[in-house]
Amino acid sequence: MRNKLAALSTVVLVLASPLLWADGENISKVNGSIHVASGRQVGSVETVNGSIRLESSVTAGDIETVSGSIDIGSDSSVGDIDGVNGDVTLERGVKAESVELVNGELRIDEQAQVRGDVTSVNGDIVLARQAQVGGHVENVNGAIELDAARVGNGIKTTNGDIEIGAGSRVDGGIHVEKPDFSMFSSKKHKPKVTIGPDAVVNGTLRFDRPVELRISERATVGKIVGATPIKD
Repeated sequence: MRNKLAALSTVVLVLASPLLWADGENISKVNGSIHVASGRQVGSVETVNGSIRLESSVTAGDIETVSGSIDIGSDSSVGDIDGVNGDVTLERGVKAESVELVNGELRIDEQAQVRGDVTSVNGDIVLARQAQVGGHVENVNGAIELDAARVGNGIKTTNGDIEIGAGSRVDGGIHVEKPDFSMFSSKKHKPKVTIGPDAVVNGTLRFDRPVELRISERATVGKIVGATPIKD
């Protein structure tokens, strides 16, 4: 009997552990966070109420949560990332297919790469040094910041400030859209768009609403529509 109980306890511990999924296995929960240990190879990772944390050098499929943060450890490779409420962080050297977020800050650390689009509704989007996004970067509310980073297919926002830091490159231009009537408040925000020294923006810079546009004398930009730049 004692041996049987010991064996049963071992089985329970294995099943309960969040770190002991089989290679290639999909991971899915309704309630609770998910933690994948360094170096593992798993399928898709999904939870409804809980955060998701992948340690370094993990290979995984799509990553999705409704309520909780998503943290992809350094040098990991994943598919599409989808979040509703919670911050998303791609650490140094991460490779992802795309990122779609509703409410929360998105940070793409040094040398991380997103092959497709990066979109958010409410939250800042920050690209650290040598980070790359192959598609477009878009949000409605929140700052978009590039620090010697690269975007392959344009930047779009409605109410957010944009900072194209020194040494950054944006292909596909910049577009600041006019808000819908329902988005106006008694305190209207005038977006600030700053393009730093040695930054390059290829394509049209189109502004459908008033903005404060500052462009370094050492920056290279395309055609400007809808705003008069202030030279720094």
